Amino acid sequence: TSILASCATDRSLVLYDLRTASPLHRSVLTLASNAISWNPMEAFNLALANEDHNIYLFDMRNLSRALDVLKDHVSAVMDVEFSPTGEELVSASYDRSIRLWKRNEGHSRDVYHTKRMQRVFSACWTPDNKYILSGSDDGNIRLWRSNASARSGVKSARQRQKLEYDVALRERYKHMPEVKRIARHRHVPKQVKKAGEIKREELGGIKRREENERKHGKKGVKRRSDREKMVLATKQ
Repeated sequence: TSILASCATDRSLVLYDLRTASPLHRSVLTLASNAISWNPMEAFNLALANEDHNIYLFDMRNLSRALDVLKDHVSAVMDVEFSPTGEELVSASYDRSIRLWKRNEGHSRDVYHTKRMQRVFSACWTPDNKYILSGSDDGNIRLWRSNASARSGVKSARQRQKLEYDVALRERYKHMPEVKRIARHRHVPKQVKKAGEIKREELGGIKRREENERKHGKKGVKRRSDREKMVLATKQ
């Protein structure tokens, strides 16, 4: 309850303790972060919305490497927030989309967008964990369901039983190619799709070059994971 975290345009992540007069810890990342969100259920974990299109999950007890990297956005992530249960996150991005993530998965489970929505600067969960609010550049606040197919009306026992049966069926056959394809497929705007393809090609080229340098350069050079690469320096 006494710990504060801040991110700044100098690419730093700083932790403060209200009981002391000086900062606890300072980490410098490769690019600046735009927002921080603490996990409400695991008080030592936090998420960073970064300019490099990724969301980084950190444990405040070890800031030399990230716990996980969430990748799918194709532009700077402007905001991020944990759900009240601490199991999911919502992120708002400059690429005019909102993405929902499971805490332990590196790719988003859902993406929300509309034709008229512009760059999204903020997103947050409602306390009941059922809805998401987003604020975008076109001057509107939008309300979304956290589960796109869920309905909020009163359900009869037969309806509830049917929905639970459907979920169980999807879980049982999720490894089947046809079911997997339907579950994974999401429509995204043309610009986002094109930018994603270009980004994949660029990242693939960078990885190939690094691997070639490692193979043919001096021996003993180890691979560095994305969870470590983005932390340039740490200082207690």
